[in-house]
Amino acid sequence: MAAGGLLDQTPAAARTTLRRWVEEQGHPAYRASQILPRLWQAPLESWSEASDLPLALRAELETAFPLPRLTADTIQQSKDGTRKYLWRLEDNEAIESVLIPSGNRRTLCISSQAGCALGCTFCATGRMGFRRNLTPFEIAGQIREVVLRDPAEKPTNIVFMGMGEPLLNWGAVGTTLSILNSPEGFGIGARHITVSTVGILPGLAEFAKRPEQFRLAISLHATTSVQRLGIMPIEKKYDLDAVLKAAEAFRRRVTFEYVMIGGVNDSDADADRLAALARRLGALVNILPLHPGGAPDLTPTTASRIRTFADRLRNQGVEAAVRRSRGLDINAACGQLRVEVEKKRRGQTAS
Repeated sequence: MAAGGLLDQTPAAARTTLRRWVEEQGHPAYRASQILPRLWQAPLESWSEASDLPLALRAELETAFPLPRLTADTIQQSKDGTRKYLWRLEDNEAIESVLIPSGNRRTLCISSQAGCALGCTFCATGRMGFRRNLTPFEIAGQIREVVLRDPAEKPTNIVFMGMGEPLLNWGAVGTTLSILNSPEGFGIGARHITVSTVGILPGLAEFAKRPEQFRLAISLHATTSVQRLGIMPIEKKYDLDAVLKAAEAFRRRVTFEYVMIGGVNDSDADADRLAALARRLGALVNILPLHPGGAPDLTPTTASRIRTFADRLRNQGVEAAVRRSRGLDINAACGQLRVEVEKKRRGQTAS
């Protein structure tokens, strides 16, 4: 079994694989139930740590089902408690995760692709281009590594808002959702798992088929098709109206993600159009200050203007939340840490 092995399977599939394997190896059937929790519920760095299993069985597991790891290349800790991880993959690609603590909530923002093909102007990941899709192991492994480092920091909430567009990697993301949500996986409630997308219509259709109450966030960032095309090239393929129609069919509460860019999408007219769109879908609006590290050539909207914009939405009956920028003292913008680390490496190689 290559690549991520058991860690690339849903918990249900991994259980079936293990039951068949222990039977073929002549082990008691109950061994499968002992082995399965060590994948995600109480993860191990290697099978040698499974002290509840016989030594011979541990050795067999190391051969049959090795447990691959993500390597922590760089970890940055912000003064506000935000932690940024740059994970190095087996082929030397690198991806990012961000752990954001807030009271009893620990939200982990995870990546679904190495790089991104969409080229949104406000995103550092979009500027590096697309490298490849991640496997289920590489996506869920971001949570697994955090838990391995400190079980007390197990995330309570997961957001697919890191590097990449999740719905362009639906096969792996769909499997990962099962790993995250299943009681035999990480056991994180579906309503605590959010998939953020620019609006990939085929992927939205597949996501809508899932019976679990996973959350959907639409990366909106503009209120007209022309305006959106100027900052998000994907608008040419999946236009704003089509995305909103697909979101209406989702039959669950939708969130609009709206990055505020000075002089681009922060006028009173923008607020009024956004309010109309949000009321149409009964959507919550998450207003996000532009992280200056992600787009140095764009101007963040001022804090006072953001407050005025949010109040204008609320006065029109829209629930709006202003998310404060986290990790401003570290490379916390999506894709920024990878860009900085690769730049330093190129500089060291050149010298």
